[in-house]
Amino acid sequence: MSLPPFHLAFPVDDLGAARDFYRETLGCSEGRSSDEWIDFDFHGHQIVAHLAPGGSGDRASNHVDGHGVPVPHFGLVLEMEQWEALAERLRAADTDFVIEPTVRFRGQPGEQATMFLRDPAGNALEFKAFAEPDQLFAT
Repeated sequence: MSLPPFHLAFPVDDLGAARDFYRETLGCSEGRSSDEWIDFDFHGHQIVAHLAPGGSGDRASNHVDGHGVPVPHFGLVLEMEQWEALAERLRAADTDFVIEPTVRFRGQPGEQATMFLRDPAGNALEFKAFAEPDQLFAT
C-alpha cells in the first residue's frame, strides 16, 4: 500500500530539547528550520515542531485494553521488525514510557504491539505494529 506522506505541526516549549529528542532519540533527520520551528522526516512524513510555550501535552485519557491512553497523541504504524528495533532503542535510552512496549488485543482481530511515550514538551506519541498488517482496520 502506497500512502502520501502526512504533515503534522505540533507545539513544543523548547526547540533544542525537541531537536535532541526527534533527531537523537527517534532518529529523525532534520529538514528546514528557523528560530520558531523545525521540520523532521518522520519515516517519510513531515512533522514540524513549533515553538509554542504552554501549548503542548495531553488534556485527557481514554481507557483502551486496560491502559490510560493519552489524548491527543500521534505516531506511526511500523512493520513489526521496525517496532521491535525502536522499542529496543528507546529502552536503551532509558525512556520513561507512558505505556511500556506491550501487545494488546492478543489473539483477537487487530492484535498489535504498542508503546506510548512523551517528547520533552509533553506531547504523547504512540508507535504500533500489527501481528497481521492487513488487520489495521479490523473490527
